[in-house]
Amino acid sequence: MSTRVAVDIGGTFTDVVAFDEATQEISIGKSLSTPDDLIRGIKNALAVTEVQMSEPESVIHGSTVVINALIERKGARTCLITTAGFRDIYEIGRVNRPDAFNFDFVQHRPLIPREHIFEVPERLNGGGSVVVEFDEDAARAVAETIAARGFDAVAVVFLHAYRNPAHEIRMGELLRAAQAELFVSLSHEVSREYREFERTSTVAANAFVGPIVSRYLARLQNELTAAGNTGSLAIMQSNGGLSDVARISAEPIQMMESGPAGGVIGCIEVCRSLGLRDAIAFDMGGTTAKASVIRDLTFPAAAEYFVGGYASGLPMQIPCLDIVEVGTGGGSTAWVDAAGGVHVGPQSAGAKPGPACYGQGGIEPTVTDAAVVLGFISGEGSLAGGLQIDHDAARTVIGSLADTVGLDLHAAAAGVLAIAASSMANAVRAVTTERGLDPRDFALFAYGGNGPLHISLVARELGISRVIIPQAPAVFSALGMLMTDLRRDSVVTNIRRLDALVPELFEQELTEYEVALADSLAEGAVGFSETTFLRSVDMRYVGQEHSISVDISGIDFHSTGLDRLKAQFDAAHQERFNHSADDEAAEIVTVRVSALGRLPRIDQPKIAIGTSSVPTKAVRGTRELVFGRSYASSVYTRAELLAGNVIHGPAVIEEATTTTLLRPGDIAEVDSFGNLNLTIGS
Repeated sequence: MSTRVAVDIGGTFTDVVAFDEATQEISIGKSLSTPDDLIRGIKNALAVTEVQMSEPESVIHGSTVVINALIERKGARTCLITTAGFRDIYEIGRVNRPDAFNFDFVQHRPLIPREHIFEVPERLNGGGSVVVEFDEDAARAVAETIAARGFDAVAVVFLHAYRNPAHEIRMGELLRAAQAELFVSLSHEVSREYREFERTSTVAANAFVGPIVSRYLARLQNELTAAGNTGSLAIMQSNGGLSDVARISAEPIQMMESGPAGGVIGCIEVCRSLGLRDAIAFDMGGTTAKASVIRDLTFPAAAEYFVGGYASGLPMQIPCLDIVEVGTGGGSTAWVDAAGGVHVGPQSAGAKPGPACYGQGGIEPTVTDAAVVLGFISGEGSLAGGLQIDHDAARTVIGSLADTVGLDLHAAAAGVLAIAASSMANAVRAVTTERGLDPRDFALFAYGGNGPLHISLVARELGISRVIIPQAPAVFSALGMLMTDLRRDSVVTNIRRLDALVPELFEQELTEYEVALADSLAEGAVGFSETTFLRSVDMRYVGQEHSISVDISGIDFHSTGLDRLKAQFDAAHQERFNHSADDEAAEIVTVRVSALGRLPRIDQPKIAIGTSSVPTKAVRGTRELVFGRSYASSVYTRAELLAGNVIHGPAVIEEATTTTLLRPGDIAEVDSFGNLNLTIGS
């Protein structure tokens, strides 16, 4: 049997999707995550699919292990080596204070304290030429000190090493000679972009999580091998592509947003099948909700990415999904402040104990408990992972909240959901309205275990009328991983004026990057068919500080020269900032080239065609849903719906791992691929 498996570990649930290439059938497994031993959660979810660990010919894995380690600051004992005189770059940062009148503002907190930062005499200039020779004796002494003090990992960030890595390479050799088991992260291997603080922050984070992630991936690989699995293990990256274990073990920072990236890839593929070019991807799980914008079927890459937010977070200089995340998920707790105001999140009940309705001892009211009280989730049903819904426990915790704020039970539950929806709508606004886009111009994809349940209220907040619930929404990020290609990125800063470039030499430079990336793909442990390339450059007008990215994949500089590139930059600047300077000189700051190794795709099968009337076997009965008042509402089984079926709200459409809620005025129509196309009422 030829089976491919994707695994997505979230903060609350672990999702597994198994695809049988012979039968084209998909099986789904979902179980509570096990933070104390992530692999146990994978095994539990895999068992639900009835696929043995020995069977898959390929396993694709995305995980929150990196982002959680950084947020919780549970990494290795790490030190930093930098150029003499630049010890304080990491702590000083950009002296960023976006909220000038906030007296409680706290600047970024480095992962590595100052006493764990060492200096080595050496110096390069911006072009990579040596200003101060590398002091071998001092470097060897630092390496020996680090070995003696028992550090687990070290980040090496020398000034301008992105232009010339020679000093860093030698430092790495000395460190490994002094302590063979030390995890060594050299900046030129992780980031070849300028901006010393951002590069230092990125490499420090890579070293901080390196020992944890490399040990985890090695153990996962060993578990698969011990089970008799001879297939490949690939890791989902934040750039929307896959990589092999060896590379991610050395650069674990690349899997920062691996789970959400899978969901966006899945949205792009569904958009392609539906003839859509633009969409908003909205993923609501048990712990967080995430939003990202897809434009012209391209993966949305972030210009800047921060762990912990722009104001006081840590910048990461990696190719990454452009995403905004809020701490509002199904497990987010509702609480009352000293002034009597109700808040939802960012604290979460997590997988253990989880919401009170999970029956595992949770005592705080959560979003999911509120949904149970209002009838949106059956109080007599069960959840993935074998959990039985405890309706009385949900009523108890929501009732306690209601008593505290002086509301009746249903009003308190509805208030919790309204507050949560407002927070999640702000995440969508952050990737649309705040960037000059009108969310009403986009179709809104909703997935994750809680997305289909809450999306109608979120869409109402935003004025969005079209919502799409894809197939298998609760495990959609894992499903998207099965639609992903291998990917390598080369991002190199080399600032040059456009009018000083020789077109033929620039084309040659791009080709050399492509050849190196193709060779890197071929050296990996995951096989693929064909290779394609993406090209872009970060550009700015001469005299500017910041740049914007311009896609140049369709330009052959041998034949077109550089005029077309300048025109594309002017147009991109006009679109982004509503002005451009066609007569001003421009310069290239950074070159970005990506290589994609094609992997097999999952075809989206069409479902049987019906009429607008829902077949009798798809109707499970009725349930009381509360929207201000009670409505006797129909309950449908999604697996029995046919293409063309139309359902009017209020109603619920249930499947094994999630529920889609139609509020009064909503209409759902099933398309030929089984997606639910919702028209949101007023």
